[in-house]
Amino acid sequence: MADILTTHAGSLPRTPALLAANAARRVADDGFTLERSDEHDALVAAAVADVVVRQRDAGIRLVNDGEYGKAMSTAVDYGAWWSYAFQRVAGLSLTDDDVYRSAHVESEPGRIRLTSFPHRRDRVLFPGAYGDADGVLAGRRAVQFPATTGALSYVGQEAVAADARALRAAVDAAGVEDGFLTALSPGSGARVANDHYATDEEHVWAWADVLREEYLAIVDAGLTVQVDDPSLAESWDQISPEPSVDDYRAWLQVRVDALRHALRGIPPERVRLHVCWGSWHGPHVTDLGLEHIVDQVLEIGAGAISFEAANVRHEHEWRVWERVSLPDHVRLLPGVVSHATNVVEHPQLVADRIERLAAIVGPERVVASTDCGLGGRVHPEIAWAKLAAIGEGAALARP
Repeated sequence: MADILTTHAGSLPRTPALLAANAARRVADDGFTLERSDEHDALVAAAVADVVVRQRDAGIRLVNDGEYGKAMSTAVDYGAWWSYAFQRVAGLSLTDDDVYRSAHVESEPGRIRLTSFPHRRDRVLFPGAYGDADGVLAGRRAVQFPATTGALSYVGQEAVAADARALRAAVDAAGVEDGFLTALSPGSGARVANDHYATDEEHVWAWADVLREEYLAIVDAGLTVQVDDPSLAESWDQISPEPSVDDYRAWLQVRVDALRHALRGIPPERVRLHVCWGSWHGPHVTDLGLEHIVDQVLEIGAGAISFEAANVRHEHEWRVWERVSLPDHVRLLPGVVSHATNVVEHPQLVADRIERLAAIVGPERVVASTDCGLGGRVHPEIAWAKLAAIGEGAALARP
């Protein structure tokens, strides 16, 4: 019987104490950076030690810190997975733009431009659902975002070092197999407005040079880096009118090349790449199929690919791997539970999903995971039940 490894995509529910401590942190003069303190670092380290043990006890073998060390500024309220990086990069300034109400700018043939959130094609198709004040898609408040207003440079050395110390200590104490820390991709970073670099391409490559420092710090600490890059797939829905697939792939290639550059010299087995179609609980009828970009995803050279395989809009895409020649060094981290439903998957369903993919690529190349981060997307009780379902399902699987 094959031994199926288990993991998850990154974000886990924060404790009330962590949320309160974060809310109490002082905002720096720039309006969005949260000041650090030894007391807060100690609180995070203790919480990381606890969450690693909880992951282990739920049957998760490749663990992380729950993204507990990533700051959530009240000024830039779009989730820690992305906005944490704004705390660690110099050259950004807070703008007056509201990403939920800003004007629509259409792309032109051969020229890709990202529109703001209210004008995503999926939102335009479902105005009633997104405009329902009592609905599950409502509740977005005005949000200011930083823009790139100067030369970018990495200033997060102390923050990433604290993240690495806390997770390394927790992994060693819990006796688990491996730990990973998540980090932003250049393409996702470059989705902030560019008011400094001459071209979009220059902006993306500047983010690559900056974020490479974070990747190296994580790997040098003996951990695995997971690069979160929803921009690879999700940006398709943010382009209006709908581009040709060829135009989109050409635009995407800049992001692929920049990420390869940022990861150069890092062993593939120490790199995970997370690809998703966004975390919001919406219809997603305008998503681009994985088959259109899977070759570019593999070109990045990561040793493990995390992707949505439980999301009902994308579960059918397991068939993509029947047609793809998977490089020998690559493992797949399919989501076998979804962040987009409160229903907790039955362990037998989890086992079925594992077995289906293992029959294609081999059980040694499948690591059961979540579609996306669970923190902030489902109730904490549900999140932990879903992680337990992964552990139980992996034990049931007979690939």
